[in-house]
Amino acid sequence: MKGVNTFLMFNDQAEEAVRFYVDTFPRAKLLKLVLSDGDNPIPKGKVLQAAFEIDGSTFYATDGGPDFTFSMGFSLYVNCETQQEIDDLDAKLLANGGQQLDCGWVKDRFGVFWQLVPVMLTEIQLGPDKARAKRVFDALLKMQKIDIATLERAAAGEAEAA
Repeated sequence: MKGVNTFLMFNDQAEEAVRFYVDTFPRAKLLKLVLSDGDNPIPKGKVLQAAFEIDGSTFYATDGGPDFTFSMGFSLYVNCETQQEIDDLDAKLLANGGQQLDCGWVKDRFGVFWQLVPVMLTEIQLGPDKARAKRVFDALLKMQKIDIATLERAAAGEAEAA
């Protein structure tokens, strides 16, 4: 095996989506974009195969037609180190028709679901202190876009800010 990668099957916006993701993420690049010549099931001029990279992870995409949609059952999990990273990515993914969802989730204008998660949250949730993890999780459930300072106060056991 040579690895496991994410493959995104768009209706007919793969090129726009791939270029958007490459522009949105600071360490992203377009690796390859092949448009259909129409001599296959993909309409002429639509994406037959695209490859792009975000922060070292390779993604593939194509235009698959109207039978293909995304759901919350599959999301892209972005480990963010700072509030600024969360704020910047949240704003970019929401631009032009994205939707803010609960617990740090964002549905972008192409229908792809993203989780913008601070590294500290994952560390706490996977850590040994179950009471601390519960306080942080309870605070998370009250949020849409994640606020790291609020999660840190919950982790420390401080009373919820007004």
